[in-house]
Amino acid sequence: MKSRHWSIRSKIIALISVPLVALLALWAFATVLTAGPAINLLSARTLVTRINNPGQVLVSELQRERRLSVEYLATPGTVTPALTAQRAATDRAVLAFRQSAGSHEVAGKANAALHARLEQMFLDLNTLPSQRLHVDRREVDAVGAQGIYNETMDAAFEMFAALATFGDENVDREIDALSTVGEGQEYLARVDSLLAGATVAGKFDDAARSELVQDVGTGRFLLQQGVDDLPEAQRTAYQTLTSSASFVQLNRLMDTLVAQARPGAAPPVTGDRWHDAYATSTVALSGFESDAIDDLASRTTPIAVRVLLRLGLAGALGLVALIISVLVSIKVGRSIVGRLRGLRGEALEMATERLPNVVRRLQRGEEVDVNVETPPLAYGLDEIGELGQAFNDVQRTAVQSAVEEASVRRGLNEVFLNIARRSQTLLHRQLALLDKMERRETEPQELEDLYRVDHLATRMRRHAEDLVILAGAAPGRGWRNPVPVIDVVRGAISEVEDYRRVDIRTVATASVLGRAVGDIIHLLAELLENAASFSPPHTRVQVSGQVLPNGYAVEIEDRGLGMTLEAIDEVNRRLVEPPEFDPSDSARLGLFVVAQLANRHGIRVALRSSAFGGVTAIVFIPGALVTAGPLGTLPSAEQPLVGSGSDDPARHSLAALQWQGTEELRQVTVSGRATTSGEVTRPIPRQRTRPALEAPPPPAPAPVEPRPAASTVAAELSVEGLVQRRRVRRPVDLATSDAAAPAAALAPTGAPVADTPADLTEDGLPRRRRQANLAPQLRRTSTEQPLPDEDTVAFRSPEQVRSIMTALQRGTTKGRLDAAKIGDGGAPDPGPEDRSNGEESGNGGRLADASFADAATVSFPAIVNFAIVEGEASTGGGTDAAGDRADGPGGNEVSRPEKDAE
Repeated sequence: MKSRHWSIRSKIIALISVPLVALLALWAFATVLTAGPAINLLSARTLVTRINNPGQVLVSELQRERRLSVEYLATPGTVTPALTAQRAATDRAVLAFRQSAGSHEVAGKANAALHARLEQMFLDLNTLPSQRLHVDRREVDAVGAQGIYNETMDAAFEMFAALATFGDENVDREIDALSTVGEGQEYLARVDSLLAGATVAGKFDDAARSELVQDVGTGRFLLQQGVDDLPEAQRTAYQTLTSSASFVQLNRLMDTLVAQARPGAAPPVTGDRWHDAYATSTVALSGFESDAIDDLASRTTPIAVRVLLRLGLAGALGLVALIISVLVSIKVGRSIVGRLRGLRGEALEMATERLPNVVRRLQRGEEVDVNVETPPLAYGLDEIGELGQAFNDVQRTAVQSAVEEASVRRGLNEVFLNIARRSQTLLHRQLALLDKMERRETEPQELEDLYRVDHLATRMRRHAEDLVILAGAAPGRGWRNPVPVIDVVRGAISEVEDYRRVDIRTVATASVLGRAVGDIIHLLAELLENAASFSPPHTRVQVSGQVLPNGYAVEIEDRGLGMTLEAIDEVNRRLVEPPEFDPSDSARLGLFVVAQLANRHGIRVALRSSAFGGVTAIVFIPGALVTAGPLGTLPSAEQPLVGSGSDDPARHSLAALQWQGTEELRQVTVSGRATTSGEVTRPIPRQRTRPALEAPPPPAPAPVEPRPAASTVAAELSVEGLVQRRRVRRPVDLATSDAAAPAAALAPTGAPVADTPADLTEDGLPRRRRQANLAPQLRRTSTEQPLPDEDTVAFRSPEQVRSIMTALQRGTTKGRLDAAKIGDGGAPDPGPEDRSNGEESGNGGRLADASFADAATVSFPAIVNFAIVEGEASTGGGTDAAGDRADGPGGNEVSRPEKDAE
């Protein structure tokens, strides 16, 4: 069967399986069964020469030293010269053994078991000097000294037994048998040592006699067992050795010792007879063992040659299999490489060029023809051809999916944008309605609740703007003129839930261009919200700003949980390179919004670790968005901010400029909440959607109330020492229910040109006049206690503020009681300071005081830790894309004050 008719599966199997199976099977067999034993056998002579031979010499020297040590302990006296000389000979044998067995040649050829036995032998030899010291001091008896040396001998013979790991069964068995013969000879040497000690002492003790009997039996057993495992030639040589007269005499003497030795009695065998027989027999046994080891080493060479022959044969077979595999692979691969290469090139072109280009075009909003972008791939009718057709389907599906995904994304963006715009419209209408309700409400508690609802609506507006940003559009709030940075910061704080914890530190004087104000407010609000959310509720969030040579920097620092350096680096990278919005990563929605807003205006946002354990966010506004130019003037004198961190005079809003709308300028605290100090001198509107050409004829100018004195400003403080908020009537008619109705134009002085009768309010009600309903004796003339100049306004200490507020409360209570008596036809109680000229409305109206504005006051906590004096007002407002008024600081528009959060 021709290869081109094979299936792709068959071709891949033939291409991979033949060489892989052949190489793995043959070479694994050759390596495991041949290479290992061959390497071990080739190293047999080296290991025998380097370990066994010097080890046997060392064992002989240790046996002699043990015999002399036992003799020394058996009699009183000092160390004999013979023992000293023998110890020197032993040390030389130890040094030679260390040098031979510890060589690199042995380390490269010894296996793990042999390495372990060598290490144990070296450790026992290291303890030899301390063992000799015990003997010299007679800290052990003869049997104890025997045991010390016996431990070293046991380690040596375990080392000899570990040599039997060459991988050849016959060689390993013979080496093990010779090691057993040597160990049997060692037990005979132990008998010699014990007998020498008893001969010198003149008697056996119980321990020596018992150990001697055991050593005789063990030695005979090991000799016989070792000889039985030797080849026939070695067994014959051993039988000849044991038939000699000296060995026969040695066996008779051992029998006598076992049978006649008694504790406390003299040895039954003389030392000379035993020494002659033992010395001759041990020399013969050592020669027998050495000859057997040499014969074994010489016989390992032909064994290794046979192993190498098997290895060569296996290698040859592997080479043949490799050649066959290569031929088959070439034959099969040549038929498919060309077509697969072409298919691969087409697939890579689709993945790296066509499909990304289609995605980029779709992101730009261009139309894409799927048929043009997915040309068909033709590669035959076999499996490769079918693979090409599959790639055709894949690329067509991929392009079609990209087109549909782009369409779905655009649709979702439109849905988000539509929902957000509708929400914005409703929220702006809700804010306008809340503003009207706040102006009509006189009950402090109800007004406080309205402020909270107002603040919640402001936060909802920011979340609605998040949807707009997700859809890739601009939020819509805009300003025409530059806005002070301090007002931008206040506007951002006012959109944060936990605004009470935000403190404003030093904020240098500068202004932000109107086109970027809304986005910067939103950006700062997101960072402030994050700082407040991830820090303990008892800590503060610090905000500061400073002018830089090429822009302006706002710093937001929290003392919260903090972030790891890796997390900070990752967030900073996402802020520099805003990613595509991922719905699965909704937990980082604020981060995405900040990145998009910053990228829109070239603003740089970076996070870093704070010294307090939290995170510091630095917002760098480029110089193109920052200006230090004038923002217009107010007729009031310039006064510095109290506690704002700035020594500059208070900035003026654009009250004197031409404007359209109906709402007045309200003084704001740092939180963005509106307050009034007495009466507002100039009204400034929010932007309306209808042009000025549609406005009704300008009305007559409305009277401008005088500014309050310093005492009035101080009296505006609540019992907490914070600025109170009070309602102020609009100077023009707002009776219409259409929030977008055209507003009357203002005169250059800022007063509205009203066509409403002077005695009516904007709601069509009679306008109140100061002291109009008071008894003549209670009225205060214009010359009575003139107001001090604005430059004399000064803030009092907390104790002074408390005294003022106490007097205010006492005077208000007394004024209400007097008003009630007047209404009942009575007369007010006389008093030295009775100047409460209050006015009572018939329907729960408000009481006015000559020193305060004619509106009910509601004390509320400030968002930050300081208030501003009268004359410092936040400017702002504008329109969004939906045509509704926009609230916030800056430009020619009025900033909507935000209220307390829940």
